[in-house]
Amino acid sequence: MFRGIYRFNEIEADLGIAKNMLSTRLGRLVDNGVAEKVAYQDRPVRYEYRLTDKGRALSPVLIALMHWGDEWRTDGHHDNVLVHDACGTPIEHAVRCNSCATDIDSEHIHSKSAAPAGSAGNQ
Repeated sequence: MFRGIYRFNEIEADLGIAKNMLSTRLGRLVDNGVAEKVAYQDRPVRYEYRLTDKGRALSPVLIALMHWGDEWRTDGHHDNVLVHDACGTPIEHAVRCNSCATDIDSEHIHSKSAAPAGSAGNQ
């Protein structure tokens, strides 16, 4: 769905999995609010699957997992490259500091408690 494939038969062909397995998985995505069924034809009624806001919010996570897989699971060989549709440039995934715009690697990430809602630290 992130790549513009919405109809059951197209998703099935893209993934190459059994209809019953795909039906179960799509049902779970719908049940959990990640996707929704939208009718695109009345006679007979046919549906396509569209991402909800909750589903679209997963995009950065999936991009990160795809890049990880390209690096560590495919020996650097991959069949698909994600690109920006406006200019065709491959998309990079980075963790960047909001303040200084520096890319950050895992050794420079630490955690601290978030200020409770309504406290002075949240203003």
